[in-house]
Amino acid sequence: MLTLSLDKASGSGFESKNEYLFGNIDMQLKLVPGNSTGTVTAYYVIKITGTTWDEVDFEFLGNLSGDPYILHTNVFRKKKKATENNNSISGLIQLLIFTLIPSFGILSALCIFSVDGTPIKEFKNSESIGVPFPKSQPMRIHSSLWNADDWATRGGLVKTEWTQAPFTASYRNFKADACVWSNGASSCSSNSLSNPSTWFSQELDSTSQQRLKWAQSNNMIYNYCTDSRRFPQGIPTECNAS
Repeated sequence: MLTLSLDKASGSGFESKNEYLFGNIDMQLKLVPGNSTGTVTAYYVIKITGTTWDEVDFEFLGNLSGDPYILHTNVFRKKKKATENNNSISGLIQLLIFTLIPSFGILSALCIFSVDGTPIKEFKNSESIGVPFPKSQPMRIHSSLWNADDWATRGGLVKTEWTQAPFTASYRNFKADACVWSNGASSCSSNSLSNPSTWFSQELDSTSQQRLKWAQSNNMIYNYCTDSRRFPQGIPTECNAS
């Protein structure tokens, strides 16, 4: 068990000792209970090289007690925001299991976001049409709890209630079925990656695709591929990927 804390003076965070190139990462996370307006609980993998970075992240935006959390997901490649979605998560369910699967067995083709085993987003490799994809840099797992009341809750209209501080988020049961990167080499052998039962060969089957469509139809509240105001000159290239 590991707990992060946030008060008006400072937030907190952690990072993994290992770097991972590809893998299946599980973590159980208990979000900030009660009134969590203005706070962000982030869980992500990232690699910063100079002025550019690769990143795949979950950001849980705080809300008034009893209202849903907002789950904000992003993929960055070479400092470019490649995809962004918001999903609502019931505020009554505070113990969630998250799975990050940057899985590259299908021709380096897939990154899956899941919550409690349900896929909520599938980000495919679209390098063939000029969209960068995070596949070349090993990344560390990070998490942080911080104040973002200038934008996190209703676009910054509802501010952090510091009388409720300290805010806490808790983590447990970390599991990494992944390729550890060390001294310029991966811990995964070609034999282990060729095993069809491993995460490296995983893709969404028909049932998982149906669950993904259900989650997006019932919970997605923002998809930047449909935000014509944000992109008056036309939606980004990756939005046209099949």
